[in-house]
Amino acid sequence: MQDYEESVAFLGTWGPFQRRIFILLSLTSIPCGYNILSVIFLLASPSHHCYIPTQSNLSQDWIEASIPVQEEAGKQERSSCSRYELDLVKNLSALGIRPGLEPVHNLSALASGPESVFSNLNQEGCKDGWTYSTEHYQSTVVTEFNLVCSDQWKQPLTSFVYFLGGLTGCLFSGQISDRFGRKPVLFGGIGMLSVFSCALAFAPSWPIFTVLFFMMGLGQIACYIVVFVLGSEILIGSTRVLFSNMALPIIYTTGMMVLPGTAYLVRNWRHLSLIMAVPGLACIPFWWLVPESPRWLLSRGRLLNAELLLRAAALENKVEAPKVIFLPSKGDEAASQKAKSLGFLDLLRTRNIRNMTLVQWLIWFSVSVSYFGLSFNMSSIYGSPFLNYFLLTVVELPAYTASWLAARSFPRRLSFISFTLLGALALLLIQITKHSHLAVTLTLVLVGKFGILAGTGMLYTFTGELSPTVIRNTAMSSCATFSRVGSSVSPYLMQLAVFYQFLPWIVVGSLSLLSVVLSVFLPETFRQPLPDTIEQMAQTQRFRWPWASTPPPKDDGKSAKDQIAETAPDIICSTQL
Repeated sequence: MQDYEESVAFLGTWGPFQRRIFILLSLTSIPCGYNILSVIFLLASPSHHCYIPTQSNLSQDWIEASIPVQEEAGKQERSSCSRYELDLVKNLSALGIRPGLEPVHNLSALASGPESVFSNLNQEGCKDGWTYSTEHYQSTVVTEFNLVCSDQWKQPLTSFVYFLGGLTGCLFSGQISDRFGRKPVLFGGIGMLSVFSCALAFAPSWPIFTVLFFMMGLGQIACYIVVFVLGSEILIGSTRVLFSNMALPIIYTTGMMVLPGTAYLVRNWRHLSLIMAVPGLACIPFWWLVPESPRWLLSRGRLLNAELLLRAAALENKVEAPKVIFLPSKGDEAASQKAKSLGFLDLLRTRNIRNMTLVQWLIWFSVSVSYFGLSFNMSSIYGSPFLNYFLLTVVELPAYTASWLAARSFPRRLSFISFTLLGALALLLIQITKHSHLAVTLTLVLVGKFGILAGTGMLYTFTGELSPTVIRNTAMSSCATFSRVGSSVSPYLMQLAVFYQFLPWIVVGSLSLLSVVLSVFLPETFRQPLPDTIEQMAQTQRFRWPWASTPPPKDDGKSAKDQIAETAPDIICSTQL
């Protein structure tokens, strides 16, 4: 199986078969991208204040004056969770006392007025509910189930449960995919994503919504992992590089870009949930058009199935397949790998794969906290949330383009370090400009997102090239599991602003720097053959400067021309999560 790419080279790299797989698998990433940041809009928390019942018979001036004004981040803001005791306010109104001539936003003027006694009034909670701003949203999960004030803790918990579903999906989908095939897990995940997205629209309470949201997260990442692996194993050469580093991320990002526009047009969260199910349902017919991975079939000892699939592909490409595609030795090796069923624990079995796995887990965790923490922190940036998140998504297009260009010509490790370091420095500078230069702050956020995303694109490629075929999906799923641990923690980053308003941005930037340091210990995979077995994996590195070149291969009697041919870009294999 180590010469798999040579065995299937007769198919070419860009025939009708490859174009069909290229397009269909790219389209299956749209449901995943469309739903990934749904938590931002479904759980949006508009500005709010205590509701004053109409039967209280208070004038509009008194209704506005009943809400205390507090100083938050240097600004005068109406209290979100308290009001003056309503019975006392009603008594003052009945006595003919006026709330003051100044606007209610100036509390000092209200307190100093001769006819105002607000400074002496007690405050109470929002006993009659809340009034929510409808400037950006008609209704959200937060406004419908009143997840504010004493129940505000439910907001990050709901986001946590969603990403916990993704974590669970990562944990099990990889092992299921390695045992039962890529295709069933791919379409099973898309089906779960669509079904539970529809079910969200009918959730009668917050607990039921949370359970359904967990199931939706379970399918969201499961399908995304497998589509990367499936495409990377079916396609070969430069087509695979283009698919995993350029086409798939761009189509995925297109799905992300559509969601803010949909949320802008559909301001009701229940209607938005129903619409989010449409892309997944549209991909279900692809089941009859997308084949199983022939490389996976071979790794499971199903030599006949793999050959039948490849001969059908040869007919579609109008090329002649050799009489024997895989030599018996390759089938014997695959059979031995089948007999030895590899699972999650095999990632920790030997010293080399254990060290490599632990380093990758930490990197994936750090990068994920940075990526999703940046997305959640966007709520603290001034402006329209729809426009801000659209811009934050659009910047992914040049990021993935830069990642693809770097994957074609530059070492993986150096590219990852360069991009991620750029993003980390931009995010650490935000604390200098956030309140004084809003445009500069937004620019730094976008540069930070660009750097993290481009670095993440290289990390996807890096991880796939480090993992052997027999356990690749399990390895990538384990990394995605730790990625989802990071994304689960990210909703709580905003809570750190209680201690220091810039602390969330400092944490995001610092974790990006940590991932840069850890990546130094991973071996370079640029222009190296894709490993098929654990024994073929590269060795982890001692500390080396990231720009240090890979030691030259030992002289085995081959000419320089032959060595160059062996490492030509056409045999680069990159898998992206």
